[in-house]
Amino acid sequence: MVDGNLYGRRAHGMALEALADTRVVVVNGARQVGKSTLAHSILGRTPGAKELYLDDPAVLDAAHEDPVGFVQHDGLLLIDEIQRAPGLLLPIKREVDRDPRPGRFLLTGSARLLDLRDLPDALPGRTETIELWPLSQGEIDSAPDGFVDAVFRRGADVDVKAELSKHDYVARALRGGYPEAVRRDPGRRRARFFDSYVSDLITRDVRQVTDIERPAEMRRLLSVVAARMGNLAVAQALGNDAGMPRVTLSRYLDLLELVFVIKRIPAWSSNLTTRAVGTPKLLVVDSGLGARLVGISPERAMDVTSPVGPLVENFALGEIARQLTWADEPVQLFHYRNRDKVEVDAVLEHASGDIVGVEIKAAETVRGDDFRGLRHLQSRLGNRFIAGFVLYAGQESLSFGAGLKALPLAALWRLEA
Repeated sequence: MVDGNLYGRRAHGMALEALADTRVVVVNGARQVGKSTLAHSILGRTPGAKELYLDDPAVLDAAHEDPVGFVQHDGLLLIDEIQRAPGLLLPIKREVDRDPRPGRFLLTGSARLLDLRDLPDALPGRTETIELWPLSQGEIDSAPDGFVDAVFRRGADVDVKAELSKHDYVARALRGGYPEAVRRDPGRRRARFFDSYVSDLITRDVRQVTDIERPAEMRRLLSVVAARMGNLAVAQALGNDAGMPRVTLSRYLDLLELVFVIKRIPAWSSNLTTRAVGTPKLLVVDSGLGARLVGISPERAMDVTSPVGPLVENFALGEIARQLTWADEPVQLFHYRNRDKVEVDAVLEHASGDIVGVEIKAAETVRGDDFRGLRHLQSRLGNRFIAGFVLYAGQESLSFGAGLKALPLAALWRLEA
């Protein structure tokens, strides 16, 4: 179990490095992932630093009344929840242009601040952004979290043995990674956290960035998205299930991505695979929240008919997406599906063009047919295909031919780079 301080966060070191050579560092992430805790710990190591929290009404009023004076400070200035006062960005720009020393500002936000359409084009070239996700399994367990770097450096020549069972993986997926949810025991208290999270998200976070006419529609869409996690984001199907027109659906999906509730994984294709389907795949950023939205409790998950397969896939994809924020290798995450319904859950593409494919299975056994999509890519990509893995709920690492391997799901956080 994690403690109440830094949770072993890799972002802590990344932020300190960024402040050493960048004027403005932005820590973006969902609410309740520990942005303020992280920022406060950094200020404790920085003599002369000052912190201002915009969730204090008096501080927010001061920011609105005198934005120029608000941002003036000789040392490092932390402004927490900067999306509450976007009018501060132009004064910050003037400050760092006047005094270009590194480590001037540390900004945190519960929205993708610089993606907001109504913000001034204030800080390009002056910032470094760190995206803070809910806790990874490696951060919770003090494990390496090195899967992405390891598979690109060593290909299929990696091995892990794990004592975990399918039940253990489902329990981790149900827990998710929000620090408060991790601290709470499974059951009513954790469920209440997730319910309050959804309520606060709609009434507070979303409305900080835009007005929504019908909050109940957003709540309904959240449940529809969670029910489709791991599936393609087909607009017509989502709109029909949520009972909203396509224009509203598109706007609300953008908002949910803006406040770090969902992530759309783009489709991958190349000239060698011209029949690829271009629809993105939906990922709920926290698997525990997704499970609560569709009513998968620890008790229900024990039922053999419970839909835990998509939940485990969402959980594993989320672990990979987290690792990309600190991996040394420059890698992007895609999914693949062609019109013949050949699929690969995760396509990791290196900046060099090399590819690693990953299939995710909630079963405790693995079969040769589980490698169908990976073999499809391997046969078409040749030397670009570094390795293909089926991550499953079993305990052994098993070879299925050259460049193809089954690994326990725990390889995601137990492999060292």
